[in-house]
Amino acid sequence: MKKVSVYMPGFFACLMVCWIALSCNQANKKLPEDYELATAWADLTNFIAMTTPANSPTFASRCLGYIGLTMYESVVPGYPGAQSVATQLNGLGALPQPEKGLSYNWQLALNAGQAEILRSIYIQTSDQNKAKIDSLEQAFKTIYAEQAKDNAIVERSVAYGKNIAQLIFEWSKTDGGHRAYLRNFDKQLVFAEKPGSWKPPLFAQSFSHFPLHPHWGRNRTFLAVDSAIEPPVFIPYDTTPGSAYYQQFKQVYEKRKILTQDEKEAAIWWSDDPDVTFTPPGHSYYLATIAIRKTKPDLLKAAETYARMGMAVADAFRNCWKWKFEFFTERANTFVPQHIDEHWESFWPDPPFPAFPSGHAIQAGAAATVLTSLYGDHFEFTDSAHVGRPKDEIRDTEFKARHFNSFWEAAEETAMSRFYGGIHIPQDNERGLEKGKIIGNNVNGLHWNK
Repeated sequence: MKKVSVYMPGFFACLMVCWIALSCNQANKKLPEDYELATAWADLTNFIAMTTPANSPTFASRCLGYIGLTMYESVVPGYPGAQSVATQLNGLGALPQPEKGLSYNWQLALNAGQAEILRSIYIQTSDQNKAKIDSLEQAFKTIYAEQAKDNAIVERSVAYGKNIAQLIFEWSKTDGGHRAYLRNFDKQLVFAEKPGSWKPPLFAQSFSHFPLHPHWGRNRTFLAVDSAIEPPVFIPYDTTPGSAYYQQFKQVYEKRKILTQDEKEAAIWWSDDPDVTFTPPGHSYYLATIAIRKTKPDLLKAAETYARMGMAVADAFRNCWKWKFEFFTERANTFVPQHIDEHWESFWPDPPFPAFPSGHAIQAGAAATVLTSLYGDHFEFTDSAHVGRPKDEIRDTEFKARHFNSFWEAAEETAMSRFYGGIHIPQDNERGLEKGKIIGNNVNGLHWNK
């Protein structure tokens, strides 16, 4: 199992607070706020992602898409002004509606749906994690069942939430990414041989000489329109000193010499390696949780926030991987030693897949676009996700909380962190943010209201 102890104090503290609050609520008969129900499940979702073996940013993004969608679809019938987005998605179709004339408890429906989709989509997780899912589900069920005071309402609501989750999970099994953790690397893959193509790095995060999920770009997108987005424009390969392509790598090379301490802190903060964190899309899901906890919205808006976020980062990663393997481009650790300085090494090790465009940038752009639409252009917040992690001794850098005045400010730093790390050239990040914004706007453009 992954080592997660280094990560407990920051993110895991929220989960522990949730458990304590649940215990107190049961003792005092006090109902949790609706946003507390939604964020408790989001916390556990990220904990499962962080502690499940063979996880990856690609697989995690996909999971978040289905988990967030399930949260929304399990409660939307309870809000007359809102509507399901199921028929607007890529092949899902209409989902069952509640029985007319009968009462439902939508908190119970959400609770059951989240437990069911988590158990299904992370079937490979540990027995300890499955027990956590069961425990959280039962804790909330006990609280809301006492409120309902009608066993028929309880069972009907639970059944509805589970049914929604099961139908969405069945749809997920046909997207091309089902149980993809069993095939992270294709050892039969034949690399493209061309100037400037990706090569297995010597200074790397993974020992694999094969790139991660090379076929991910064939997966079905949540929104059909996202699969038709035009590919980003790429600066043509040219090793001539002074050429546009050469200058992209020269900027990375020069930046490595003058990194400030704050830039080093940004580089390690947003690395979000799957071995020790909840991955980059999980970090975006966590930012959604920050927004929800700060504003304390009703159950519908909280669920819609996670649905928009999940589908946005899922489609961002799918498109990013499609383009990564179409362009199949090198990173600075290949170009710089060959054409600028043979002794150069990046601040951060390379991930095991091609460079263009940046996965961090595209998913951050999609996430910022979604959150800005829901919570405004000027949303001040502090990201404490990694607070408490031990100092990175290799790079002599601490994990310090990051403060932002907007979601786009956070997205831009996410992208720049990869430039600081020396693993992305500027065009990787710039094109990633641009395409992420398109994907986020497509998700925002779904008809969420009647």
